[in-house]
Amino acid sequence: MFQLRYQSYHYSKSQALPNLEELPEFAQVAFVFCRDWLAGQETFTQQTSGSTGAPKLQVLSRYHMEASATATGAFFGTSSSSKLLCCLNPAYIAGKMMLVRALVWECPISLVEPSSNPLLGMEGQFSFVALVPLQVEAILADKISRKLLQSIPQVLIGGAALPYKTQQGLVHHGIRAWQSFGMTETVSHIALAPIGTGELLYQALPGVSIGANEQGCLWIQSPMSGAKKIQTNDTIELRSKNTFAWLGRADFVVNSGGIKLFPEQLERRIAPLLEETCPDCAYFLFGEKDSSLGERLVLYVEGMAEENKRLALEAGLNQILGKYEVPKKIYFKTVFAYTPTGKINRPATAASL
Repeated sequence: MFQLRYQSYHYSKSQALPNLEELPEFAQVAFVFCRDWLAGQETFTQQTSGSTGAPKLQVLSRYHMEASATATGAFFGTSSSSKLLCCLNPAYIAGKMMLVRALVWECPISLVEPSSNPLLGMEGQFSFVALVPLQVEAILADKISRKLLQSIPQVLIGGAALPYKTQQGLVHHGIRAWQSFGMTETVSHIALAPIGTGELLYQALPGVSIGANEQGCLWIQSPMSGAKKIQTNDTIELRSKNTFAWLGRADFVVNSGGIKLFPEQLERRIAPLLEETCPDCAYFLFGEKDSSLGERLVLYVEGMAEENKRLALEAGLNQILGKYEVPKKIYFKTVFAYTPTGKINRPATAASL
């Protein structure tokens, strides 16, 4: 049976809504959303994260949200006995969809304040949790929190690319986790990839059809997005009718002297080097205008500029990457620009230099 729990506050079909004035804002959002859902509300307004453009408001359909939760439930084999943990802000789609899953699966869900380590001090057994990479990093760093995460059979990770070190940490500690692929336009994820030591190979959820256009960009047709086909800006490599490898955003592809470079794909290859040279530093590859090449690939590293690090990176990059793949310049920036959901805002960071 569905029940939303926050500290000593409980809410279900048979219980009255608690006094919202006593609750923090994130909890108010959760309880109000569940109240509106149980009352039969058909549409919900949602703000996009702004990771690839300006944030915008979008109207989401109850039917699409239900379809997403149903497909995820079928993929994982969840039931009314599942116990969910929501530690993402319900003001954004990832947190809101955790509530929808509990409502659709008719199972209990516990709400905790979104934080870097939401499992700190937590007790109890859970079946399903969704996290962002920053939370996973903090949880892995704490022995007690890590042990709790190891006990959760279904761990869903999304919102941003998983850093190399974090991915290796999950594998090392035997944590069964899945990287999600989706967007606000599809309500939530439409494909999931098991996290291991190799490349991420995404498997479409039940009922989702996928393909690629002439430019190699993914298209999606699913119950989550209605009958219409959604054309994305994500360049992929189809491996079968329902599996694909993600290469990167088409709008981030760098055309350098006629050679197409996929920054996100190259970032995965240089991840061990960056972790060794600049531990725990954020970084990304990006395109910069160039008078002779049209565009040139450059590397941005978050942190203070140090000549020894620059030299080590230049030497390592020349060993790992091909002649045309090596970044032409390395920029150090003390603090990157980020979206409200914690993703690196690449265009804003590049424009600030």
